[in-house]
Amino acid sequence: MSELRKNDRIMGVIDGYTAEGMGVLRHEGMAVFVPGTARGDRCAVRAVKVLKNRAYGRVEEVLEPSPHRIAPRCPAFPRCGGCDFQHLSYEEELWLKRRRVEDALRRLGGFAPEVPPVVPAPQIDGYRNKAVFPFGRVNGRAVCGFYRSRSHDIVPVQSCLIQDPRACALAGAVCRWADENGISEYDEKTGKGFLRSVFVRAGEQGSQLCLIARTERVPAVERLAAHCRAACPDVTGILVSPNPDKTNRLMGRTARVLWGEERLRDRLGKWEFALSPLSFYQVNHAQAEALYREAVQMAGLDKSQTALDLFCGIGTITLHLAEQAGQAVGAEIVPQAVEDARQNAARAGLENVRFLCGDAGRAAGELAAEGLRPDVVVLDPPRKGIDRATVDAVLKMKPARVVYIACDCASLARDGALLRDEGGYQLTRVRAFDMFPRTANVETAALLERAAEGNA
Repeated sequence: MSELRKNDRIMGVIDGYTAEGMGVLRHEGMAVFVPGTARGDRCAVRAVKVLKNRAYGRVEEVLEPSPHRIAPRCPAFPRCGGCDFQHLSYEEELWLKRRRVEDALRRLGGFAPEVPPVVPAPQIDGYRNKAVFPFGRVNGRAVCGFYRSRSHDIVPVQSCLIQDPRACALAGAVCRWADENGISEYDEKTGKGFLRSVFVRAGEQGSQLCLIARTERVPAVERLAAHCRAACPDVTGILVSPNPDKTNRLMGRTARVLWGEERLRDRLGKWEFALSPLSFYQVNHAQAEALYREAVQMAGLDKSQTALDLFCGIGTITLHLAEQAGQAVGAEIVPQAVEDARQNAARAGLENVRFLCGDAGRAAGELAAEGLRPDVVVLDPPRKGIDRATVDAVLKMKPARVVYIACDCASLARDGALLRDEGGYQLTRVRAFDMFPRTANVETAALLERAAEGNA
């Protein structure tokens, strides 16, 4: 039993990583989780929190650096909570992400997967097409930045290595407008103040700014547009999404145009998509294309078959499925996303696709009740995974194949185990994609196939 206590100073070698990307040091049988370390670092660590079966520490000195350690290129790292791995070589980052997927599937799901090397991102700088900057003031000046890790303290940034440069340019324009017009920052404690966050999307055909504010009444819109156009000439629209609630939810329930166009246009593969700020869209364009190609291959559709795409968003995957299938149906709970999806399908000239607005579990249940028996169900849920109603509806429809796209491999492992144990589905293929370089997140596509009735 370890006698480790808070504030003890210990020394050891980092021998692995947690799912969140923290290094793991073993001290007298206890795992000590240490952020900002690399496998192979020999370091001195101060214990900051000691629990019954694990502890958390802070690096005080790297005594012998790991060969996987590099000098961070970002001056805000590690104060800014946006990145986890600016101190690691990219090869090591890919290694730990592969291990994370393998570990989740084995330990949480009871699978024995063959996980090939993670598909690397073509670029690790400037890849993010979406940025959310909390807005605040420092010494009376307007600032945009990112939250310090595990806090709501804003670390101001003027540039960010992983963001599209247009995002930082537009955030800077908002700050100049805010100082010029006395725009107040939202106070989470009192619920007063105006501007909460600055949301930017950047695409092939322009960029879009959305202010997330307590009310939809925005002053000096013409000055805001002038600042934005000067900073980023390709900006196509400026919107506001009012969110008056005391909540951690980012967006409001609607978005209203202040200037320019309501939707941003972008192209994935052969299809052009238009999306509103409220619609989900993958943040890494190149990796999204690779992920969707993999999902379509896993689906293995032909023109005699039907695909159901749950959590379909603006229809990015649905349209790719419709090109191969006889019929494709998408379901999504966000009304604006469903409208985007319908317009995207019409623009693509695809007549074998339809979209339903509703909770995934309820929509799947309704489709099952009307007798739809899809050959393939594609699941692309939020981080928490699928709910019981969705599991039940999928099991009732009995598709031959389920393609599960997960931004959290732990949710994939849990939900995949349910489909295996209750529906006889077996995990037959896994591929992980580095959708989020320099962060601990990894995107995983998995194929689950149902045993034939006689073998179930």
